[in-house]
Amino acid sequence: MVASTVLVLGISGALVTLQRSLSSIAQARQLDVASQVMHTELERIRLLSWNQLEILQSAGPQDIPVPAGGEFARFSCTRQIRDIREGMKEITLQANWGGLDGRAHTARLITRYSRSGLNDYFYTTR
Repeated sequence: MVASTVLVLGISGALVTLQRSLSSIAQARQLDVASQVMHTELERIRLLSWNQLEILQSAGPQDIPVPAGGEFARFSCTRQIRDIREGMKEITLQANWGGLDGRAHTARLITRYSRSGLNDYFYTTR
């Protein structure tokens, strides 16, 4: 009786650990997809001239097209460009998605673009 109780506790503990690890893997995959969407848009922006970037900025915050279907189906992404000072703009890309656990997730990528080109970028998650 005691041995079977210990065995049941051990197996149930292993199943809980397995469930949490699979959830973490799914969340990591989703973050990777969000990063791919944001980096694709950032590389597209990198090819724009200063005048093209100002035209893009004048349109205001915009939704970024995300490939349809597959892993991308639950994702949306927005872009916002603002002036920091003369000759310098800050570009913020934000990806939002619903996780498999039903919770909302967000990843943000922020970079600065100067008249001489795009600086390095970083992103944050919540």
